[in-house]
Amino acid sequence: MARDPVKLATVGDLHWHVDRRRTFHHHFDTVHEVADFLVLPGDLTGSGLPEEARLLAAVLAETRIPVVAVLGNHDVHTEHTREVLAILRGAGVTVLEGGDAVTFTIRGVTVGFCGVKGFGGGFGARCLTPFGETTIKSFIAETKDEAARIAHDLAGLETDLRIVVLHYAPVEETVHGEPRELYPFLGSSLLCDPIDRLGADLVVHGHAHYGAERGQTEAGIPVRNVALPVLQRSYAILEFAPDHLPLRKRKAG
Repeated sequence: MARDPVKLATVGDLHWHVDRRRTFHHHFDTVHEVADFLVLPGDLTGSGLPEEARLLAAVLAETRIPVVAVLGNHDVHTEHTREVLAILRGAGVTVLEGGDAVTFTIRGVTVGFCGVKGFGGGFGARCLTPFGETTIKSFIAETKDEAARIAHDLAGLETDLRIVVLHYAPVEETVHGEPRELYPFLGSSLLCDPIDRLGADLVVHGHAHYGAERGQTEAGIPVRNVALPVLQRSYAILEFAPDHLPLRKRKAG
């Protein structure tokens, strides 16, 4: 008998402001009926204010399935990052920053999540390089550091399913639709290098509000841009059939 699929409900860029009403994401009340996990790829708050985080945390604390998230650029804007993290984690949200991959077991399937915010730099041959001014070197150094965190976590994550959660895009395909001059600020292919090298089953991100929902890495790993303005729905449901997992695990190993 075939086993039920593992289901992720995922949406990014909630941009939860202090004037956001409780009914805005009332669908989180019943997300446990359609998914095993709720995954939030960054920009959880409007400007990274603690009061915004508290309002969202009150909603997420009532969610009956594990909630896994990363922060986005909005969440660090006002430099209350430590307090925002503490508030969300206090509500039971697993907020990934690299070096803290997490594993769950659902119906006999082990599911591993790792993630970071990520950063920019552009894609492919047009990716920024650490040459010239100190500011440019610092910019790309942050992206490389985020990529190294992904590599560290993927190397140690031995699960049936491996999910990478980012805010910034790791591939150009899912930012198509945005103005081309913004591409360097929407993500970087440097983030994709460790994913293709070490393997994963899925990458989810947000940030590119006018981008495309579907893409893939050069190695064929699915990438989904689940920013709320892209989805135009409460969340995307992504499924993994357990009977197919051994093949994916061998490919990723």
